[in-house]
Amino acid sequence: MEPEDAIPLPVDGELDLHTFRPRDIKELIPDYLEACQVKGLLQVRLIHGKGTGQLREGVHRLLEKLPIVASFDLAPSWHGGWGATLVQLKAQDARETRGTT
Repeated sequence: MEPEDAIPLPVDGELDLHTFRPRDIKELIPDYLEACQVKGLLQVRLIHGKGTGQLREGVHRLLEKLPIVASFDLAPSWHGGWGATLVQLKAQDARETRGTT
């Protein structure tokens, strides 16, 4: 059950983490990446900002553990540089999309 004040998040392949509380990131990122994968958006940009690097490091630690993540790296300078991370997701298994295992 979602909180009453929850705002639907557009699943468009770009997630700006500035507007979320750090404690929400551990659930938000996996859910968002899964939604992107289902929509066929396999390259996602996570915007964490440059700051002290704590959020970036936390995001990277989380990405290392997610089985749907094929790879990730800091964005090129024209796409946010070290203030954003580009995530490459694995394609969804065809058996999953048909609802069979």
